[in-house]
Amino acid sequence: MTTEPTPTDERRARAALSRIAEPGDPAIGRWLREHGPIETLRMLTTRHPLPGISDTRTAGYRLRAQHARPDNDLATIETLGGRFICPNDPDWPSQLNDLGDQRPVGLWAIGHPALRPWALRSIAIVGARASSDYGTHIAATLASDLAEAGWTVISGAAYGIDSAAHRGALAAHGATIAVVACGVDKPYPRGNTELLRRITQQGMIIAELPPGEHPTRSRFIQRNRVIAALARGTVVVEAQLRSGSLITARRATALGRITMGVPGPVTSALSAGVHQLLREEGQLVADATDIIELTGSIGDDLAPERRSPVHPRDLLAPATAAVLEGLPGHGDADTEHIARAAGTGMDEAAGRLHELHTLGFVERHGTRWRLTNAARESGTPRIR
Repeated sequence: MTTEPTPTDERRARAALSRIAEPGDPAIGRWLREHGPIETLRMLTTRHPLPGISDTRTAGYRLRAQHARPDNDLATIETLGGRFICPNDPDWPSQLNDLGDQRPVGLWAIGHPALRPWALRSIAIVGARASSDYGTHIAATLASDLAEAGWTVISGAAYGIDSAAHRGALAAHGATIAVVACGVDKPYPRGNTELLRRITQQGMIIAELPPGEHPTRSRFIQRNRVIAALARGTVVVEAQLRSGSLITARRATALGRITMGVPGPVTSALSAGVHQLLREEGQLVADATDIIELTGSIGDDLAPERRSPVHPRDLLAPATAAVLEGLPGHGDADTEHIARAAGTGMDEAAGRLHELHTLGFVERHGTRWRLTNAARESGTPRIR
């Protein structure tokens, strides 16, 4: 009699596979789709032939499989106050399924207990590690404003723009998620140890790799695909022409997400990658309201219409405004002079001048009229 696998059995199998396979491995993803986690693990731990895989690669899988200890890893994450989230769990962000066979085997997480609802309303902010003061300020401001508006800020916990984005969200007492390219128990980079600690208290850290794993260059690249898939939109703040941030942005575009960029000085190499992105598929954004309007729900998250300041002169009727413009900027003039400058008749000019007098725009001195100090200082450009 065959015993049906339990969710616990599948969780253990996925935990083991997360240590055997590198993130984003399409072969493992294909086997998971075709056979499920328990059978996939059995294939890797027996002499079962692995279709389409070289002998060298097969040997690599099986060497790692010998050292997989899923129960230990699951106990470790529990000790850290975290959990291992699997695709069938209620907290699994379904947008990660858009990655197809490169979908994560599972996610190791510490921090806030609810990943799915946070990810549903999220923006990724990424950019240069060696950022400028301008870029750092912009990233922190965007993140803070988005967090205050109820959005989750996602980034990769690296130096530069990533760190600024996380700190901006934390400063606004908002939600932030760090997607790391190592185990959640391995603070990387070391200089961000305190930042990562704060993120676990106020936000959350997630990783595809099990506890104890270290980052590599390829793992950083694969980490970017998770950031791109998890967020509703990705904003790039400063990036050179060869930048991991542009990889994230292009993965986001390929997944149908909104891709955005903040322009910078044309003299800066840190602007070159962003400007290239904007020439291609990226949308230009300047602040959080731009981002929310592009990525938010229609009717719910539209940014307010941008308007210039309204001056009292803007509220005048066109004929009255024309007479007001007929007055000299300095000194005074009689009614005939004003009527001629305004292109109107004497009676019309006289009536409009009395209206302007009542409204406090002009003052009368005998038969002559002049602008009040308040009207002169309002800054409206004059025709003459």
